[in-house]
Amino acid sequence: MKAGQPRVRFNDYGIITPPALGRWRPSRTVSVVIPAWRCQEKLDLTLAALAGQSYPADLMEVVVVDDGNTPPLRLPEIIPARTRLIQSRPGGWGRAWACQSGADAADGEIVHWLDADMIPFREHVEAQLRWHHLADYLVVMGALRFAPERLPTAQEVHAAVSGGHADKLFEWDLTQRNNWFEDFAERTDRLRDCPVDAYNVHIGATATVSAELLRAAGGMDTSLVLGEDTDLGWRLAQQGAVFIPDAEARSWHLGPDTVARREKEVKRYNWPHLAERIPELRWLRTHPRRTRLVPYVDVVVDVAGLPFEDVRATVDGVLAGVPHDVTVTLVGPWSELTSDRRSPLDDPLLDLRLARASYENESRVRFTEVAAEVSAPAMFRLRLPGGWVPAPDTLQRLTAHADTDFAGVLNVVLSGHADLVFARLERTAAISRGLRLVGRDEDLDDVVHAIFGVRWTDGAMWGFVPAAEAAPPRANADAAKWEREAAKWRAEAVKWKATAAAQKQESAKWKAEANEWRRSAVQFRRELGRFRLRERRWRRAMLARAPFLRAVKRALLP
Repeated sequence: MKAGQPRVRFNDYGIITPPALGRWRPSRTVSVVIPAWRCQEKLDLTLAALAGQSYPADLMEVVVVDDGNTPPLRLPEIIPARTRLIQSRPGGWGRAWACQSGADAADGEIVHWLDADMIPFREHVEAQLRWHHLADYLVVMGALRFAPERLPTAQEVHAAVSGGHADKLFEWDLTQRNNWFEDFAERTDRLRDCPVDAYNVHIGATATVSAELLRAAGGMDTSLVLGEDTDLGWRLAQQGAVFIPDAEARSWHLGPDTVARREKEVKRYNWPHLAERIPELRWLRTHPRRTRLVPYVDVVVDVAGLPFEDVRATVDGVLAGVPHDVTVTLVGPWSELTSDRRSPLDDPLLDLRLARASYENESRVRFTEVAAEVSAPAMFRLRLPGGWVPAPDTLQRLTAHADTDFAGVLNVVLSGHADLVFARLERTAAISRGLRLVGRDEDLDDVVHAIFGVRWTDGAMWGFVPAAEAAPPRANADAAKWEREAAKWRAEAVKWKATAAAQKQESAKWKAEANEWRRSAVQFRRELGRFRLRERRWRRAMLARAPFLRAVKRALLP
């Protein structure tokens, strides 16, 4: 982690200006990881294209991962100088498994995912790597078009790429744009106007990430065989990543867009898996009482020295509220709770022992002695002082309030008497990026305020009360009431999403019309220029012929 890097606010990477292609000196090493399955012929073309890259050969290695092919893959004749062929490690299969096998074997500072059916243009690697020389928390994605499966030879590919005319390998009109990616990018000013959900378009067919950031995110989820790119994008985002599409990192994808052709089937397969892993997809988490693999909010409570009754009131209040996809992390000296002989009632650790006994069988409660710096991959963390109890809808309203302007931290004042007591709602992505950027003598909140925003609010308006004033949770009436409220908010969310979609369609329509008017204006200006040119020529011709015309006139007139 390096301080002194450019401080991108949300995902607006416009403050970073990459050097022009061919006009800078690379220094960082990159490992191009290629998972390969049943694609020897296309792999040969991918490697031939990589052999013609503009990025320095001594800084680039290629790791081809054989994902259990029979017969095994082989390295062709035309390959980059530093190319290795390895077998996917035993125990699994699929793209995510192969990618992680390659990343584990890679030596480069930057990991460059590249599918085995791609033909990257000459500056493809260089275009993406130039960004990684400027900041360590960037995820850069290349541009691709789907080309027909009329395969050139490896020699033709190498000659075209190294000669800088890979765009001539296929007829442009016969290729297909990457519609989902390009449409999303156009709606969001190339992801610059995309504060927290740019991870949605993370595509592993051609993308780069620092090896350190990849490790911090936990690498690929090797249990997934589809949707692994989106899942990794989410976890990278929770580590503070900024996502950048680079239109100059061009490539051909050999063959049609399989996802687009079977979109409904892909979504049907992916959504149950992504619903468990990505809490930001609230529309996939509509069940009011489901527990999920990754929580929406992790509530962290330091219980050391607290009376058991205060701990119970706080934890029960959180677990009884909405949303339900939350966890509670209890921080305390749990290792001190030994099984040695003791007096049950005079035990100095009795309150701590009762807290563990109450929640050790609750799946949503976790125990730790030291809380991690962030609660990744959860979307939010609420640091809540023990002995303070939220209302049933507190977390739902508080997170919704933080999302009105994508605040990085929301400090909630619980008591202003004597020492200030406050809860703290932290957006995981904001804290993670702040930790990467904060200087030695800086306050973390100052950095988070610059990149996401820090706000203060009063706890009473959100329903926090001391444990002594809190009513015990009621399972029936209150739960039903807040479930109805949650359903109402979900309905409102659906309504506003529909409105937003309609407005986006209307915006797209007006943009199309504006583009048409601009094209018409350009054509009009061209026609006007041609007319004026013809007029000037006519005037010059008339002036040149004027003496002759005057002589004719004098001869004809009496």
